Amino acid sequence: MEKRRRPALANECIAYRDSKGGLHGSAEKATLEDLAAVLGRVGDEGGMTAGVARMIFDKRAEIERVFAEHDAIMASAAGRRIDEEPGREPTLIVTPAANGTGSLSNGRVVN
Repeated sequence: MEKRRRPALANECIAYRDSKGGLHGSAEKATLEDLAAVLGRVGDEGGMTAGVARMIFDKRAEIERVFAEHDAIMASAAGRRIDEEPGREPTLIVTPAANGTGSLSNGRVVN
């Protein structure tokens, strides 16, 4: 007489859903899928998308640092802007470079 197998009982599993609703076994895989979706097709036929998404994921701290520095530069520049007045000549302000010498690359034009 043949033994009948009992159907497997329901069990709990943890899955992570990406923004398109796909399920993944880890949060990392779901995040990589979302990054790939944001990037769109990279390379011929989109074959590089997963690799680029992986690089972004792996280099997240460095990428966030670069964007934080960019945001700080932009905020600083916005704080220094002075509205131009018609008929007023701009003045170049030269600020000291790190080595103590004046440098035009560190200067800014102010009206």
